[in-house]
Amino acid sequence: MDRRTSTESEGSIHLQISDLSERLGETGSGVPTIFEPQKGGSISNASSSVSRARPTAHAVPEKKLTLFALRLAVLEKAATGLGTLGFIWATVVLLGGFAITLDKTDFWFITIILLIEGTRIFSRSHELEWQHQATWSLADAGINSFRAIKSSSHFIIKTVKAVFRPIAVARNPSWRCRDITESMHRASHRSGEQKRPKTRTWKTSDVPLLPYSQWVFLSRNVSKLLYWLQLASATACVVLATMKLVNRNFREVAKGDTDKRNLKSALIIFYSLALAEALLFLMEKAYWEWQVTYCKLLDKVNKECELGPSGLVSIRRFFYDAYSKCVNGSIFDGLEMDMVSFAMDLLSSNSPEEQLIGAQILRQFATNNQFSDDTLQKIGISISVIERLVEMLNWKDPREEEIRLSAAEILSKLAGKKQNSLRVAGIPGAMESISSLLHIKRSSVGAADEIAEKKIIDNEGYDFWTFNHLALLILKKLALDHDNCGKIGNTRGLLPKIIDFTHTGERLLKNESVTPSQIKTVKRSLQVVKMLACTTGFTGKQLRKEISEVVFTISNIRDILRYGEKHPVLQKLGIEILTSLAFEEDATERIGGTGGVLKELFNIFFREGTRENQNHVEIAAGEALSMLASESHCNCHRILKLKVIEKLVGALEVPMLRISAARILGNLCTYTSGDCFEQLRAVTAAAPIVLRAIMTEEYKLQEVMIGLAAHVFKFMTSQESSAMFESVGIQEPELAFVLVQVLKKYQYPPIKTPRIRRFVIELAIWMMRHKERNIEVFKDMGMEREMECITETTSELESFNVFSGTVGLSRHSTTVHSLVETAMKLLEDK
Repeated sequence: MDRRTSTESEGSIHLQISDLSERLGETGSGVPTIFEPQKGGSISNASSSVSRARPTAHAVPEKKLTLFALRLAVLEKAATGLGTLGFIWATVVLLGGFAITLDKTDFWFITIILLIEGTRIFSRSHELEWQHQATWSLADAGINSFRAIKSSSHFIIKTVKAVFRPIAVARNPSWRCRDITESMHRASHRSGEQKRPKTRTWKTSDVPLLPYSQWVFLSRNVSKLLYWLQLASATACVVLATMKLVNRNFREVAKGDTDKRNLKSALIIFYSLALAEALLFLMEKAYWEWQVTYCKLLDKVNKECELGPSGLVSIRRFFYDAYSKCVNGSIFDGLEMDMVSFAMDLLSSNSPEEQLIGAQILRQFATNNQFSDDTLQKIGISISVIERLVEMLNWKDPREEEIRLSAAEILSKLAGKKQNSLRVAGIPGAMESISSLLHIKRSSVGAADEIAEKKIIDNEGYDFWTFNHLALLILKKLALDHDNCGKIGNTRGLLPKIIDFTHTGERLLKNESVTPSQIKTVKRSLQVVKMLACTTGFTGKQLRKEISEVVFTISNIRDILRYGEKHPVLQKLGIEILTSLAFEEDATERIGGTGGVLKELFNIFFREGTRENQNHVEIAAGEALSMLASESHCNCHRILKLKVIEKLVGALEVPMLRISAARILGNLCTYTSGDCFEQLRAVTAAAPIVLRAIMTEEYKLQEVMIGLAAHVFKFMTSQESSAMFESVGIQEPELAFVLVQVLKKYQYPPIKTPRIRRFVIELAIWMMRHKERNIEVFKDMGMEREMECITETTSELESFNVFSGTVGLSRHSTTVHSLVETAMKLLEDK
C-alpha cells in the first residue's frame, strides 16, 4: 500500500521536507553554530523530556514482604491476644477462684502452661530484637542468613522436598550459605584479606553475654535458641492442653457443692484458649516456613530487586524491620516501609556494614530503569542523604571502597536531574569531594622554573579508573547548569585535574590494543572541558581564560588532532574546545602560537576520503579556523604562511566545506595587513565560484558568498572584474537584481543569516564605486527604498560576527547605519 494513501486515510498532515537540508544551511545538521544566535528555549536533549513510567503497585518487589509481614503479624497478634486472655482467665478465675479445689494435676498443668505462655508472650519483643541483631553482620552473612539461622529447623522440610526432586539437582543444604558468604566477602573486601579497623564500641551481633562461653552466648546465636524455645513452648502447650481436653479427668464436684460447680467449665475454657493460642502460633510458624523455605519469598524478592546474592542480607533485614513494626505497633505500620527509605536510614548509621547495605540498595535501585525515577526523587528531596553521599566520596580507605563506589554511582545518576544537580552542587565542599575521586596529581616537590611530573595514582586492588570515570561523569552532568560551571571553575585544583585527563599522545591514540576505558576517560574529560568553555556570560569568559592559561590544554588537544584519526569523536571535541576558547582574544593568540595547531586543523579540514555522513569533524575544523582567523592579524599571517589559499578556493566547490572555506577566506581578506596583498590576490580565483553561488543559492550559503564577494572583488582591477563577469556569463545588472531581491526578502534581520543585509550593502557599495552605471541600475530597482527600510529595521543582531547563546561577540567595526549612509550618498550623488 502507498504510504501516503495509508496516512491520508487517517487524517495525517503532510509536510514537504525535501529541501530541509538546504534550509538548515547545507551543513548536514540543524545544529546552530556560533555565527548565529541560539534561542534559549531550544531543547538541548530531547530524551530528557521523556520520563519513564513509574513502577506499578505489582512491580514493587518489597510490597510482597510487607504484605507477608502483615499476615504474620495478624496471626501473631491473634495468638498473643488469646494467650493474654488465657493468662488472665487462669490467674483470675482458676488460680484466684479455684486454687484450693483444683486437682493436683490440673494445678501443675495450668502452672506450667502459664509460665511457658507468659514468658513467650511478654518476651516476644525481645525475641524480635535478638532476631534483628542476628542479621547485622555482613562478614558473616552466610552464617546469619535466614536459612542459616534456622538451618536445623529446615532439615526436615528439605529432606521431604528432596524426595520429590531429581537426585541430579539435589545440593548440600549449606550451599547457599557458602555462596552468600563468598559474594559478600568479595563485595566488601575487594582488596584482599583486610579487616575493618577496631572500633571503640561493640557490634551487637558479636557481644559475648557470658565469659568462657562465647559461641553459645553470642547475640547472633541467641536468636536460634529463642526460636527453638518458642516452638518447644507452643508444642508443650498443645500436648498438655490436648491431653486434658481429650481425657477430661477433672476432679468430680460433689452434689450440693455450689462453690465448685463451674470448675469443669472454667478448666475447659482455659485449656481451649491455651490450645487455640498455641495452634495459631504454630500456624504462624508454619506459614513463615512455607513462604521462606519452600516458596523462597526472600529469594524471589531479592531476584526482582536485582541485588545479587549479597542482597539477601538487605532483604532479610528489611523484612525483620517491617515485621517488628507490624507486631509492636499497628499491623499496618509495616506497610509504610519501602526499600529506598530503609536504605536511606542505613546510610546515616555509624556501622560500616549498615552503610554498605544502604549504599548498595540505593545504588541498585538508582541504576535500575524500573525504579530509578522514584529512587532519585526520594534521594533528591532529602538534603541529609545527599550530604551523606557527598561525604562518602572522601572515604579513601581501601576497606571502604565499595561504599565510596556506590555513593559515586548514586550521585552520577542524581546529577542527571537538573534540580538534583543544583542541590548536589549547593552542598558545601561538594566539588572538593568530587575532585577527590580524580586520582591524579602532580608532586609538590620541584623547582620554581619547572612543572612537577603528573602521576596517575594506581594501587593494585583499588579501582581508581572507575572512580575517575564516575567523577568526570558527575562533573559532566553538573556542568549542564551555568551556575555549576562557575563552581567547578572556582574549585581549587579541579580544572587542572580535568585537563590532565585529556593527555593522550601517539602511543595511546594509535595503539590497536588500547582499552575502551582509557579512551572513555579522555572523552569524558574533553566533554567536561567543552561544556565549561561553552559557558556564556562573565562566568564563561572567566572559565575560558582559566582553561587557556593551563599550559597543557592546547598542546593536549594538538596531540589529539595529530594522532587521533582513529578517534574522530575525540578530535571533534578537541576542535570544539578550541572554537569556544577562541572567543577570547588572549586564548586565540595562544592557540595560534602553539606550534602545529593551525596546521593540524587544516589537515583535518582538507582530509579526503571521509564519508558524507561522517564529515562532522571537518565541519568543526572549518568553524574553528574561521574563529581563529577572525580579528586576529597574527593568526591570519600564520595561515598565509601555510600556503592554503588555493586549497581553500578549491574547497568552495565542496558542498560540506564551502561555507567554512568562504568564512576563512573572508577573514583573511579582512584582517591581513597590506603587505600581504600579493599573496591574497590568489583569492580572485574564487570569484566565478562565488558569483555563481550568489545567483543560485539561498540562506546561509548565499550569505557567506555575498560577504566573500565584497572582499574578493577588491583585489581585482576593473578590467579583471569585467572579464570575470563575462566569462561566467552573468551581467552586473543581474547581480544587482539578486541583491535587491535579497533585501526585499529579508525586510527584518533573520536569525539564521544575521549578516546577509550587511554583506549585500557592502557588495552594492563596491559595485557602485566600480562602475557609475551600476548606480542607475540600483536606483531603477528601488535600492533607495530598501535602504530606508533597513534604517528603520536595524537591530543589534546585525552588529556582531559571533554569538555566545543570545549574546553577541566580536562587534563589527562599521555599523549597518554607516554602511546605509555610504550607499545612500552614492545613490544621491548621481
